[in-house]
Amino acid sequence: MAVAAAATVAVAGPLTGPGAGGGGAATSPQRDVAGRPGESPPRQLIAAGDVAVSAYHTRRTEDLPGGDTVESRDWHLYDPDTGRYEETDWAWLDVAPGMRTAAVLEKDLPADRIGLLDLASGEVERWIPLDRGGVGSVEFSPDGERLLATAYAHNPDRRFKDASYPLNGDEVPGAKPGRTGFYVIDADSGDASFTALPAGAAPGFSTDPTNGREDLSWSSDGELLWEHWSYDPGRLYYDLSGERAGHPVPEKHVSDPGAGLSPNGRLVGGAPAGEGGEGAAAVLDAKTGERVAKVPARQLLAWADDERLLAWGCGSGGCRDSESPDRLVLVSLDGDTVVALSGARAGNGGDAGRWVPEFTER
Repeated sequence: MAVAAAATVAVAGPLTGPGAGGGGAATSPQRDVAGRPGESPPRQLIAAGDVAVSAYHTRRTEDLPGGDTVESRDWHLYDPDTGRYEETDWAWLDVAPGMRTAAVLEKDLPADRIGLLDLASGEVERWIPLDRGGVGSVEFSPDGERLLATAYAHNPDRRFKDASYPLNGDEVPGAKPGRTGFYVIDADSGDASFTALPAGAAPGFSTDPTNGREDLSWSSDGELLWEHWSYDPGRLYYDLSGERAGHPVPEKHVSDPGAGLSPNGRLVGGAPAGEGGEGAAAVLDAKTGERVAKVPARQLLAWADDERLLAWGCGSGGCRDSESPDRLVLVSLDGDTVVALSGARAGNGGDAGRWVPEFTER
């Protein structure tokens, strides 16, 4: 396996396309790749092919009076003026395709308005008020023309003492379901429509004491919504009126988490497929679900293009055991080339300070 990671190699030309300005020269042998193998979390732009890391967040937990706790996200957003990821005060954000605008939520979720932030100026150009309750997440549609915001009766990241559950011999505060529905918003006009869809609407729902979030996301074509489901098939789909919908055919074999459909719709970034502690993941045929490739990575995250994926992987020796730290890598479908895009992440699982990237089409 050839690995491009050890040295920082400047290429002849700058990155091109929206969102690339100010990022400086790319740092890998490929002209469309900006890797920062010595940085974790990254300080400068990470990008490959069609996508970039537009932002990342870390998490921290605070104790509240009365025995409750709340988990907060500390966001760093890419600033095209400085070419760096800059710390923000937003509670939640999502960057639109093209990396010119971000939808932002203020602290103390649920938020009663959504801001549209201009990345070039760093200023909120417009606020969209919400009249049917506050929201805990917001996401741009794949074409960037609409927003999907999930509404909650309380902060979905709060844990309540009166919902405590046993963990490692102790009683710890637990989550309460609080989703009330969702808004679909026209990003240009700000027109918003609310649809009720309470948490637990699906048959067989049971409360997860570790997680109060029931966020909704867009399907790959922006025609349906979905939420994570702990059982097969891994996702539950709804139409825009909140009615249950069948699995869309192109996403029949898409799992969550995962890289989803390739840009041409022919492949799916699948689940871990390693054996004996090996770090490897499957790539599936989108129509049949059959495995067509096995790549050296722990978890596939996003498609750079039809031939390469961004993933959590390891160093030049691959992920040979569970103790090897994760780093962001770019891996080819044939598995022969792995490019390190970041340094190794510290910590495990949901540890404080463990950074989580957000990917956006650039």
